Amino acid sequence: MHCAVEMLGIVKRFPGVIANDHIDFQLLPGEVHTLLGENGAGKSTLMQILAGLYHPDAGEIAINGSPAVIHSPREAIRAGIGMVYQHFMLVRRHTVLENVILGLRRFGILLDYREAAREIERISIEYGLQIDPGAVVWDLSVGEQQRVEIVKMLLRRVKVLILDEPTAVLTPREAEGLFSTVRTLAGRGTAVVFISHKLREVMAVSDRITILRRGKNAGTIRKDETDERDLARRMVGREVLEEFDRTEVEAGGPVLTIRDLRAFDNRRHPALKGVSLEVRRGEIVGMAGISGNGQKELEEVLTGLREPAGGSVNLGGEEIAGREPDTIIAGGLGCIPEDRQGTGSAPGLGYRDNIILKSCRHPPLHRGIRLDYRKAAEIADRLRREYDIKVPSLFAPVRLLSGGNLQKVILARELSARPRFLLAVHPTRGLDIGAAGYVRNQLAELKRQGAAILLISEDLDELAGLSDRIAVIYEGRITGVLPAGKADRERLSLLMTGQKSETGSGGVVE
Repeated sequence: MHCAVEMLGIVKRFPGVIANDHIDFQLLPGEVHTLLGENGAGKSTLMQILAGLYHPDAGEIAINGSPAVIHSPREAIRAGIGMVYQHFMLVRRHTVLENVILGLRRFGILLDYREAAREIERISIEYGLQIDPGAVVWDLSVGEQQRVEIVKMLLRRVKVLILDEPTAVLTPREAEGLFSTVRTLAGRGTAVVFISHKLREVMAVSDRITILRRGKNAGTIRKDETDERDLARRMVGREVLEEFDRTEVEAGGPVLTIRDLRAFDNRRHPALKGVSLEVRRGEIVGMAGISGNGQKELEEVLTGLREPAGGSVNLGGEEIAGREPDTIIAGGLGCIPEDRQGTGSAPGLGYRDNIILKSCRHPPLHRGIRLDYRKAAEIADRLRREYDIKVPSLFAPVRLLSGGNLQKVILARELSARPRFLLAVHPTRGLDIGAAGYVRNQLAELKRQGAAILLISEDLDELAGLSDRIAVIYEGRITGVLPAGKADRERLSLLMTGQKSETGSGGVVE
């Protein structure tokens, strides 16, 4: 049987970095093949070569036994290869429908929008990826945007589907739905490449697993020949356990107090409908919820990027609702945003400049009317080593970094400022097991130092492992607040879908 894809001796170099070092990779029809490795191991680069985004410096590609040279993503699609990128390739000002059919000619020279919308709705329902064809992309949460990307590939009837960190924005229930979709696709002969850092889901969905380490193929193994501990060891080259550090700290007084907060989304629909919540000194409050239930609007109100429609937000004794971002930051806010490219970084600027974005106006960097570039370089280099950020130079544009390394840049900038209140939105998304453990330890240390942390995440294990209390948001309302010890998966899942908790109220449980 021919391989669906065979990549032999693939080499890809970037300035100062060999991303792929003579990698061999084989993908069979109808299999789910996971690529596993640390951040910067070369997984995404290898698949972006297959998807036509990059050209290899050396090596060969064969598709169904025939040599292939893929010059562009369009040629890859024609060859039946589609990729859902970790950083979405969507036109934010266009609708879902316009994004999905962009470049398609299946609906005639004069596009039949009604037929296209019906096809999108059919596919989204069939595969459990419900989306509104008429919604504008910039109004969608990150999770909803990923659904658009997946539907876009399914509409193109690809036979090789590459999913780069596909469950990073999904709840466990949604992830199970995606796994079902992946198995259905594989059962119909589609070859699926699954790039992931989550060992549990790797074991749940894979047929075979290839481990990349430092740009090289460290081996391919069948799922039934390994386990999570073995995969972690193979991935990082040492024994690694996924542990959570919830050191008990006596909580102090409230640092962040939200009362009856209301806000509209970009379509002027109610997104927050009377949210009330308190985060105390030395406490991590987790927020669980299915993507698109008001988390995005809450993040934007707290950081000054969205005007509230009513209610109060008090940070350290000062009202910040409706204030400018600079004022809120000066009041002690740190933020790890959901959108690491659009909000969390300036992709065209270098690593050093991104690290000092928040501190460049203040001593010791700002001296008189001049910026101390030597001191900036010292700080950037220290944080690079401390957070193990893989960057070719201090001046390399951060758009060239892997998703995980870009997240580390944001984390280094925000955590090193030692904020009194940290809003952490999916802080470990895209990070390998070693880096994720380091980040969680940093959050725990910040808590021990007395910071108040609001952790918005869809990783229930992470929420249960780090949080002191867990609030659940559904359709813009808090449906329950549970002590971490009582926040089992079943109870959280009920609250996340708007159902009443076993208290019968769906409200606060202490």
